[in-house]
Amino acid sequence: MKTRTTLGRLACVLALAVTGWVGTAADRAASARTRVVIGVTETIASYNPTADSVAMMYGIWCQVYGCLISYDFEKGDYRGMLAERWEVTDPNTWVFHLRKDVKSHDGKPLTADDVIFSINRIRTDPRSAQKQNVKRIKQAVAVDAHTVKLITSQPDSTLLEYLTDRVMVMQKALFEKHGARSADREYPFGFGPYKLAKLDIGSQIVLEKNAAWPDVNRKNPDEVIYRIMREPEQRITALLNGEIQIAQFVPPHLAHRVEAAKGLHIARSNSIEMMFLAMSPKAKPWDNRKLRQAVAHAIDRETLIRVILKGQAAALNGPISKGQIGFDPKLGPRMDYDPAKARQLVKEAGYPDGVKVELYTPVGRYINDKQVMEAVVPMLKAVGIDATLRTPEWATLWANVRKGKVPFYYMGRGGMISAGPAVSQYFETGGSPRVGYSNPAFDALMKKARLTFDPAANRKIMNQAFSILLDEAPGAFLWQHKILYGVADGVHMTPRPDHRVFGFAVTVD
Repeated sequence: MKTRTTLGRLACVLALAVTGWVGTAADRAASARTRVVIGVTETIASYNPTADSVAMMYGIWCQVYGCLISYDFEKGDYRGMLAERWEVTDPNTWVFHLRKDVKSHDGKPLTADDVIFSINRIRTDPRSAQKQNVKRIKQAVAVDAHTVKLITSQPDSTLLEYLTDRVMVMQKALFEKHGARSADREYPFGFGPYKLAKLDIGSQIVLEKNAAWPDVNRKNPDEVIYRIMREPEQRITALLNGEIQIAQFVPPHLAHRVEAAKGLHIARSNSIEMMFLAMSPKAKPWDNRKLRQAVAHAIDRETLIRVILKGQAAALNGPISKGQIGFDPKLGPRMDYDPAKARQLVKEAGYPDGVKVELYTPVGRYINDKQVMEAVVPMLKAVGIDATLRTPEWATLWANVRKGKVPFYYMGRGGMISAGPAVSQYFETGGSPRVGYSNPAFDALMKKARLTFDPAANRKIMNQAFSILLDEAPGAFLWQHKILYGVADGVHMTPRPDHRVFGFAVTVD
């Protein structure tokens, strides 16, 4: 058992092609395969790569199909994945030049037609949950076999962020020949560095390395398995037992168990995921601005971070923090902890005797999510907001949030290189139904920011929009986690602030 566990921790699972196979030492070495199993918290809901909008699935499908562009957090800049380079030829026109050294898993060349087809599928597929990523693209046109022109309906300085790790490229010919359902399930032959080997809905995804991809190397794991393990104890126990080699989102209070274990270590990174409480103005009592402001003032962020999150988070005043594009430390109005002011706002909102509400939270999706919200409930009650905590299954909660059916909930929004796309998605009129907030002044500023390509001027406009959000409080901005991953020695990875775990960014000794 000790030997087996050690092998698991080193992620060197040797798989022989045939059970009992024998041969020379060189033959056996050639057959050795490395496997890394990752315990993750998000959902795996569909074979359809457009059918969900969560960080893990974007990352997985980008590995299988390949995405146009990605973001390099070390360099602080966008980089190509399937696109070799790009330029803005006028404020409405972006031209992407595709790589010529990439082929699909079944040996077909990458073409502009594949990119155009994929953008249109994301836009029109009835099951697509990613339409917001391409809605600003009016038309995609092939300049030649390896060049695509994206024409926006109006100038949009934030377009690259909408495309980053979100527009995966599928083969047009496969979908035309087999239809979407069969192409997704039986012919998922993308252009990415990993191939889809197995998908168990609600359970796990197995990827196999595409050795022909130009940028993979021999130290990248031959097989990567993403296994849903929502309970932190389950992930930590599996890591300690050598059943998995990477445990996502180790809660701060369990980090010592990993650090104390032989053969394991903690990998750390700041997160760019905005954690917040959403309050839908389209539903009572959240149509009252003063009540929403009361929630923001009722929550003692610093105490929650210190006690429940063990200091592994940074408080937010607004949707972004230091290091993200557009951050202003002087942003106001501030919604600091002030229970006396919160109690007064509840009364001014028309609830002198208090008000009853329901607060929804995921369980096991985010770090200590239920525990944090259990601590928030008495803070709210202390100012006259009697909140009953609801804890539905994540899949149910997420589906209802996306449909705009949950008036008051705790949620995160990741992948925020800047705040523009995320803020637009949750708070701009027509962005999504997740909050149901609408404000013409805010909308006008968001539109003006997209028309503004000068960085300094863009930041100024965005912060004016953020100030409206703080004052109107359709969301109470809470914190960004400092994320911890448990990792087996011999496995090397640097956690990305956007929570994507790419197999090609993992190496094995």
